[in-house]
Amino acid sequence: MTQTSVTNPAENHGLARRIGLPAAVAFNMMDMIGVGPFLTLPLVLAAAGFRYSVWAWVLGAAIAVCDGLVTAELGAAFPRAGGSYAFLSNIYGPQGAGRWVSFLYVWQLSFSAPLSIASGCIGLATFLGFLLPGLNGAMLSALPGVHWTNLVAAGVCLAVVALLYRNLTSITRLAGILFAGVLVTIAGVLTSGVVTGMRIPGAWSWAGVAAWPTAGMLPALATATMITCYDYWGYYNICFLGAEVKRPEKTIPRAILLSIAAVATIYVAMNVASVPVFGAQAAQVAQGAAPVRLALVAEIAQSAGGKLAGQALAALILWSAFASIFSLLLGYSRVPYAAAKDGNYFKFLAAVHHKHGFPHRSLLALGMVASLFCFFPLKEVITLLVVIRIVLQFLLQQVGVMWLRYKQPELVRPFRIPLYPLPPLLAITGFVFVLAYRPNPLRELGVAGLVGLVGSVVYLVRARGRGEWPFRKTGIAGVAAGD
Repeated sequence: MTQTSVTNPAENHGLARRIGLPAAVAFNMMDMIGVGPFLTLPLVLAAAGFRYSVWAWVLGAAIAVCDGLVTAELGAAFPRAGGSYAFLSNIYGPQGAGRWVSFLYVWQLSFSAPLSIASGCIGLATFLGFLLPGLNGAMLSALPGVHWTNLVAAGVCLAVVALLYRNLTSITRLAGILFAGVLVTIAGVLTSGVVTGMRIPGAWSWAGVAAWPTAGMLPALATATMITCYDYWGYYNICFLGAEVKRPEKTIPRAILLSIAAVATIYVAMNVASVPVFGAQAAQVAQGAAPVRLALVAEIAQSAGGKLAGQALAALILWSAFASIFSLLLGYSRVPYAAAKDGNYFKFLAAVHHKHGFPHRSLLALGMVASLFCFFPLKEVITLLVVIRIVLQFLLQQVGVMWLRYKQPELVRPFRIPLYPLPPLLAITGFVFVLAYRPNPLRELGVAGLVGLVGSVVYLVRARGRGEWPFRKTGIAGVAAGD
């Protein structure tokens, strides 16, 4: 039998392995695509400028590939429910410092996962507002920032929770149907961009599509790349379902790398196809002379094929957004559950549904918190999500994979990072660039620091009462510490 987990090769937290490679790729790509690129394309344009936006997509893809290789090695070595929770626990010691680091990861996920889910719900409601303009109005004159779309977004979130309240076999079948709609949506965006661009002389010349960024463009490029990083994230979704994947030592790395390659190709192609259509309007938006219209890709389709085409594409994007929310909630619900099963998070969340065998309390908790975050502005949601996740997940994993190579060279690694240690070092460099070069980065970094500080205090209070690290003698460096 192939060893797949250094802590317990047979452990799967009571969940059945039913997910094959096609479903794994579909779950990842639904999570990655969703509404993100359709909604954030104008935000990237506004941040980086008309002819520099393509570099934000390319740089975001490069960071995703480097981090994806890190995730693939860890996911193949530790195919357990919870993904990064299992990685961090085993890297830093399941009975030692890893207990604190993995708790901290789940703690931040209690905020960042609902933010991610809420961003998809807000995006869906935004495109519904394109079809039903009345939704864009304020609900109350005293709260001009809260629109009917926020209420719709919260309702969508709760509806997806209800849809996921069933067994994994039926969910996998439904995922295939949803994924087919995502592919049709992408085809519609690319087609409308090409059709409209063909009417513009020189639309796809180098000057019409891109320009080499200068040193003065680095802050703008960092801001835009932060948004594209958000759009690429989700390639690790299958790791959250690691205990439910067939042949995880092969399926998980393949699903990660295939989904990144496919989505990166789609995003760059979509940018090249769509950006020339913006023309002078794009330059005005980038300079702050015009508002950013979040449903811009639907307007491109309307320009290409008339009002009906714009409405049809907006409807397809609704489908894609729904599929993304579906995949996000499915994957993230396994993380607090896995931690609670290990006794390293709130015990209430460790329950499995008596009939359908899924972590129903964890699903309900994330869904309710996400529905509250649906009343936040979209740009704030995305920025907080990205900063918190980089600081309290990705950097810990990239440093951790190198630490694990040093401390446990004999660990069975079904997948090994090629060109090691370049990918984790490049991923760290990319994320630090995104964090440090943005204008005024301290506010979001302060929020991430506060989340980490409060989470650490909560952990220490629990650990003291339970006699866990650091309040008892135990090894803290090795993977097998305390075993």
